[in-house]
Amino acid sequence: QVQLVESGGGLVQPGGSLRISCAASGIIFSIFDMAWYRQAPGKQRELVATIRSSGSTSYADSVKSRFIISRDYAKRTVYLQMNSLKPDDTAVYYCNALYGPSSYWGQGTQLTVSS
Repeated sequence: QVQLVESGGGLVQPGGSLRISCAASGIIFSIFDMAWYRQAPGKQRELVATIRSSGSTSYADSVKSRFIISRDYAKRTVYLQMNSLKPDDTAVYYCNALYGPSSYWGQGTQLTVSS
């Protein structure tokens, strides 16, 4: 059974930092591309950052230079370090695992950026 379990969301002040995590089980973690998406109220889900099985990364323009995606193969976990947070970053953040036609989602973790 595939499980992606996100954690680490919360309430952060503008300008603050937070790291969220996604622990994977039931998949061969090393061969999957992993990604973070987010969905704000009333908006479509959008891709935030991707880290491929090779370790290469890519980011949405809106988060480039502020967010860092990483993965720990031994812990089967992917992280998103978020810095210089803005109210516009408020959303539910979802972890995604992708390999060929196989795509799995976590349940999401809420990030609220507010003073």
